[in-house]
This record gives sequence, structure tokens and C-alpha cells, in this order.
Amino acid sequence: ISLLTILPVLGFSQNAEYKISSYKVEGMKAPNTHYLGEAWLNSIIQASGDLNYNITKATFKANSTLDWHKHATPQTLIIVEGQGYYQERGKEPIIIKLGDILICDKDIEHWHSSSKEKDVTYLAIYGGIEPTTWTEVLSQDYYNSVAHKLKNK
Repeated sequence: ISLLTILPVLGFSQNAEYKISSYKVEGMKAPNTHYLGEAWLNSIIQASGDLNYNITKATFKANSTLDWHKHATPQTLIIVEGQGYYQERGKEPIIIKLGDILICDKDIEHWHSSSKEKDVTYLAIYGGIEPTTWTEVLSQDYYNSVAHKLKNK
């Protein structure tokens, strides 16, 4: 009787195959496009079907920065390691560090980076499949001036 009870359950049980990845993986070195320095990207989740958001882990080595850009949806940055800089067009730059969570509204030009001395790692959460719009090159001179200004605050 026990065998007759267990057999139907075994026949209808789910397959125990799961797709598991890790955000701790450094990812792939990004090509030197739209940033200065060295960056590593791990595309953790990509929007497709019913899933309408992306999560990317980005690690920028010290003294590395993205160009000015904007997104078609809001972007959330969760700083999981290190220290960096963040600035929205028309506002003063700030230091970002472990534990900080930033939300940048859609279509707001901004840039983010590591600090001059420390790497930064963050999880970027943003919607849909629209590509990032790159708006202006962020020069090494401008980045250096921001670093100097924030260091002396």
C-alpha cells in the first residue's frame, strides 16, 4: 500500500533542475567604450518575456569612470563594495560608498565611477530592453577635478 501511494507522487514530482548563477562572479572585462579605465560586467538578469528589468553587476577599478549617459527607465544603483563618485547633470557630484542606494529618474543625464583610490562595485537595476543613451564623453581632466574637489570636502 505504501508503494502504491508513493509511486504516483514520484511520477508527478518536479524536475530538480535549476538555473543558478552568482552575482559574486566578476564577469567579463568590458571593452573600452564609453568609459575610462578598467571595468568588469556581470549581466545577472536580462529582461525578456514577462521579466521587464535587468540587473547588472559592475566593478570599476580605481580611477575609472563612465561617460555621461541616460536611460529610458529609472535606474537604481546599489553599492555593494568600495567607493565611487556619482553626478547628475546640473547637480554637484557626490561620493557613493558601500550600502548606498541611488535612484536616478528616467532620461536624467548622469555618470558614475570608482574613486581615484578605490574600486567600486554596484548592482544596477534598470528596466526594459532600451539601450543606454551615451550623451557626452567625460574627460579625464573633469574626472580629476571632481576627485580633487570631493577629496577636499
